[in-house]
Amino acid sequence: MKMLTTQLSGLLQRIASAEEENIEETARLLAQAAARVGTVFFATFGEMKSISINGQFAAEPFPSMQAWSPEIELTSADRVWILTRSCNDEDALDLAKKLNDEFIPFSALAAEPGGDDNLLAELAYTYISTKLTKGLLPAEDGTRIVLPHALAGLYVYEAVKMKLNEMLVGE
Repeated sequence: MKMLTTQLSGLLQRIASAEEENIEETARLLAQAAARVGTVFFATFGEMKSISINGQFAAEPFPSMQAWSPEIELTSADRVWILTRSCNDEDALDLAKKLNDEFIPFSALAAEPGGDDNLLAELAYTYISTKLTKGLLPAEDGTRIVLPHALAGLYVYEAVKMKLNEMLVGE
């Protein structure tokens, strides 16, 4: 238990230090919709769906947020936040390509760092990496276990929401 707590703490600290600017830029992008007539759509995939549920039903919901679904007609006033475990998620990439083609600004969150081999990061206006590319703890057989993608994503969600709320109050 102590080892897990230590590793989780280290993960969150790495995200905080390496992604602070990207978190602020993501909040700024999403605030464009929340402060005006647009909607902030969370397009969540896999276990990241938990973040969309939290954004809608938490004690303090995310401002102007709705869960994205393929039937939704987006407008230029809307913003989308794609949250997925991996930058290689085909559904997330398909949505990113569609948003890019339609000039709908969006942010993305995934485990892998941005770079030339990360198409999701290249297409997104802002990109945040959870840096969770391997398990946090060693298993007896030498592999690594414990991949808390949703927990890391929820941490980033709270950081973005905090920044976004600061921006909306400042207006």
